[in-house]
Amino acid sequence: MEKYLRIMDWVYRICIWLSGSAIVIMTLVIPWGVFARKVLNSGSSWPEPVAIFCMVIFTFFGAAATYRACGHIAVDMLVQRLSAGKQRTLSQIVNVLMILISMFMMIYGIMLCQTTWNQSVDSLPILNVGLTYLPLPLGGFVIMLFIVERMVAGTQSHRPIVTYDHAPELSIVKEGGL
Repeated sequence: MEKYLRIMDWVYRICIWLSGSAIVIMTLVIPWGVFARKVLNSGSSWPEPVAIFCMVIFTFFGAAATYRACGHIAVDMLVQRLSAGKQRTLSQIVNVLMILISMFMMIYGIMLCQTTWNQSVDSLPILNVGLTYLPLPLGGFVIMLFIVERMVAGTQSHRPIVTYDHAPELSIVKEGGL
């Protein structure tokens, strides 16, 4: 089981890196597009499709990582008031519904990719439309992996890779230096 959890840690890390890289690229590309249009009076055609592709990557892989870390929005006031048995039952129902949603993302995402694979993005012809939709089924697959992990091993929001913001204090702080 621990080996499986370590593999899921790596999948989580990949999701974080993909999402973070997409945000950084978006942050660089969008200002360039504005600069080229407003200052150089020569609008570049590529920043917008690249930024949109990055947003799709960030959305679906970031959502998968957020699901594993239990960082998503959850209104659980009613659930907390239920008995432990009802909470477990409701949790399993939610897991099944999440599997259905991720299956929908995978199946229809693959169909969308197949349908648009031979089309190119007008403003960036080297990028094909099907590729831009690929994060949808891949993100759905990763979410499904994390759902199965949660069903088998419980929530993993306590794992060190997920709780990176709760790192041990620095030795300087412990010594009273700060």
